[in-house]
Amino acid sequence: MTNTEAVRRVVDTLESLAIPYMVVGSFSSNAYSIPRATQDADFVIQLGDIPLARVVSELGDGYLLDPQMTFETITGTYRHVIRLSGSAFKIELFLLGDDAHDQERFRRRVRREGADGPFWLPTAEDVVVWKLRWSKQGRRNKDVDDVRNVLAVQDERLDFDYIHRWCDVHGTRALLDQIRATIPRDL
Repeated sequence: MTNTEAVRRVVDTLESLAIPYMVVGSFSSNAYSIPRATQDADFVIQLGDIPLARVVSELGDGYLLDPQMTFETITGTYRHVIRLSGSAFKIELFLLGDDAHDQERFRRRVRREGADGPFWLPTAEDVVVWKLRWSKQGRRNKDVDDVRNVLAVQDERLDFDYIHRWCDVHGTRALLDQIRATIPRDL
């Protein structure tokens, strides 16, 4: 099974169980920019009353739930990891938390058509805001590169008032401006 097929299986399972979700992380930034390789797929999910064990059971053979849940410090929510048997690829399920931006980006999510079917993902603006937030915490070069690539590809279509509002809240406006200054305007 390819990584894309594994992600599609998760999307189809979440939809069949009527669990609201959105694909985040590298898969979402790839949808708006220059794709890059990744060894995981991140989802934000709103489980409700459905036990996570049922989701994993519905995924079928080869999907193994890591019994250790972790705490995600940026939004104060929980993360569950599902590993694929025989692969380094993993699925990370983040529970939708109470964080104001997490809630807003979930409300604003959009349905996109992928090569293998439709799926939900955040808007390009919310990808930028979120990646800036992550990069501020860990100064991960890949997040800065993802922001730069989304800005370079989507620039004219982005709602910068929205992005600026959230960057001001999160203290990432200077980083946004710094990244934007590195993007040639004649692309």
